[in-house]
Amino acid sequence: MAGMLYLCATPIGNLEDMTLRVLETLQSVDIIAAEDTRNSIKLLNHFQIKTPMTSYHEYNKVEKAHYLIGLMQEGKNVALITDAGTPAISDPGEVLVALCQEAGIRTTSLPGAAACITALTLSGLSTRRFCFEGFLPSDKKERKAVLEELIKESRTIIIYEAPHHLRKTLRELLDILGNRKMAVCRELTKKFETVMPTTLEEAVGFHEENEPRGEYVLVIQGKSPEEKREEAALEWKEMPIKEHMKYYESQGIDRKEAMKLAAKDRGIGKREVYRMLLDEE
Repeated sequence: MAGMLYLCATPIGNLEDMTLRVLETLQSVDIIAAEDTRNSIKLLNHFQIKTPMTSYHEYNKVEKAHYLIGLMQEGKNVALITDAGTPAISDPGEVLVALCQEAGIRTTSLPGAAACITALTLSGLSTRRFCFEGFLPSDKKERKAVLEELIKESRTIIIYEAPHHLRKTLRELLDILGNRKMAVCRELTKKFETVMPTTLEEAVGFHEENEPRGEYVLVIQGKSPEEKREEAALEWKEMPIKEHMKYYESQGIDRKEAMKLAAKDRGIGKREVYRMLLDEE
């Protein structure tokens, strides 16, 4: 009988956030695949776990995945842990999970700490809908494309950042997204945890004067529905009213309904649309 893959969430700072279920699993599996064995050995030693470890990281994620799948096909159970938090989130573990599914290997996830959710709940911003970007791409073109996609994003945005890149990233976000409400979350669950409700403009100024230290999660307010409606109305208003009407009438919509839709798009009354049509004739 084939073994299983266990995705084991580990603390993002405070070791007391380790779950009993994860501890039991790490004790009982045949091998632990860790992102950085030098970092993870400290965690295992703290909890007196003697299970053998092997490295599984960005640079061996495909080759090592096949090795681990081979072990599981032989009946061995494997636990996957990341340096901190939940495996497969902004992490090479997603590759192992996908290959396990292809190979028919059973996989389960043992929930626990996740920096993105911790930061979101502390941000004071809307938690109903959010998008997780993780670390922004380092490639300039790809990074610019991702940031430009976020301009119209109405959900709360979550981004991870390292201290040595924080200033640059905040400036880019301000330049592209404009000034928005945000929360700068730092060293979550650790002794010096800080959550700073602020704006992008204020955050840029603050971190120009204060050296960034620790790991950061940026939680940024999405574009409000009102802003999106105003921008859409502005775009429609720049279009001649005859073209606006033609846009709807070409779809088989009758003139009366087209006038109603054009009025809604522009945020004006139907009579105003009628007057504008007369003025253009």
